[in-house]
Amino acid sequence: MSGINLSTRHLEVTVKDIDKNAFIVREDCPPRRIHALLTPKWTSMVLYVLHHATFRTGELQRAMPGISKKMLTQTLRELEVDGLVTRDVHSSVPPVIEYSLTDLGRQIVQPILALYDWADANKDLLDRIESRCRRP
Repeated sequence: MSGINLSTRHLEVTVKDIDKNAFIVREDCPPRRIHALLTPKWTSMVLYVLHHATFRTGELQRAMPGISKKMLTQTLRELEVDGLVTRDVHSSVPPVIEYSLTDLGRQIVQPILALYDWADANKDLLDRIESRCRRP
C-alpha cells in the first residue's frame, strides 16, 4: 500500500469530473416549467381541494380561508387555460358553475399530495424552520 486513501482520491476525481453545465436551469427545462406552473400562491391548494371533489366557486372559497374571490377566479382561469381544471356551466337560473380536475390535473396533483403528506408528517420540523424565519 502506498498510503494513498483511494476513496478520497476517487471522490476528488468524481467531483472534478462533474459537468456543472448540466445543472443550468434553462428556460425550457422541466423543473423551471413546473415551477412556473405551480408557483402562483394558491395553485397547489386549489388543485389539492379539487382533488377531493367537484366544487362551485363559493364552496372552493370557503374551503380555502384567506383566498379572495378575485384571486380564486384568476387562479381557476389560469388552471383552466393550462388544461388542469374543467369549468362546467349548467344552464339553470341562476347558472351553476362547477370546477373539477381534468385527467392532467389528476396526474399533476399526485406529487403535490406527496409533498403535502411529507409536510403533515414533518409538522415539528416546519414549525422550527418557520420560527427561525420569523426571528428578527
